[in-house]
Amino acid sequence: MDRKEIQFRGAGIFGKVLLGSYLPLMRCTREGGENYQQFRRRGRPVIFVFWHGQLLPLIHYHRNEGIVVLVSDHSDGEYIARVILRHGFGVARGSSTRGGVKGLKGLLRAVREGKDLAFTPDGPRGPRQVFKWGALTAAQLSGAPVIPAALGADRAWYLKSWDRFMIPKPFSSLRIRYGSPRWVPRKASETEVKDIAADLEEEMKRFTGELNPAEAKIRKELHAES
Repeated sequence: MDRKEIQFRGAGIFGKVLLGSYLPLMRCTREGGENYQQFRRRGRPVIFVFWHGQLLPLIHYHRNEGIVVLVSDHSDGEYIARVILRHGFGVARGSSTRGGVKGLKGLLRAVREGKDLAFTPDGPRGPRQVFKWGALTAAQLSGAPVIPAALGADRAWYLKSWDRFMIPKPFSSLRIRYGSPRWVPRKASETEVKDIAADLEEEMKRFTGELNPAEAKIRKELHAES
């Protein structure tokens, strides 16, 4: 076993232990769960979309549901893949910038098997909260509805990364909100897909602003840096 493989395995084990012991300290309220649960009751897969910076708590609260996540083919993505695999997710490797076709094929295969999908449409490297179209391509080809999700914490740390990655503080209160389903028609034009992306981006930003007290300050800081 080479050094890289040891590091990857270590990251997976550490992530499993950390999230399993840390996230249960939070109080979490979910809003709009019926927007995706209605499809699960009928055995129909959905496509979740959420911002990259909100990934950590969502791994815990959607663990062991068999959701398949698109993870970058970049070596950094391997660390994420090892963590989420240990939380009962599936992985398709690729991204909008690297290995995109391969990743899309893996996702379409998973949705045909009845599995939910998950995308971070501003990942893997930003810009922050800009909705790229990969999830909508999967929705258009599969017929699965897109379910937007957003998360906020009353107290959290934010890394100085491009996505301002959120780490909730111990004993904080979390809120997860799921929006209404959107469909992308099979014969949708580029303009129609663009409009759907803009609508989802606006709603996810609005949800984040309403759920997360620190969001206004983060946006002001990012604007000053640009």
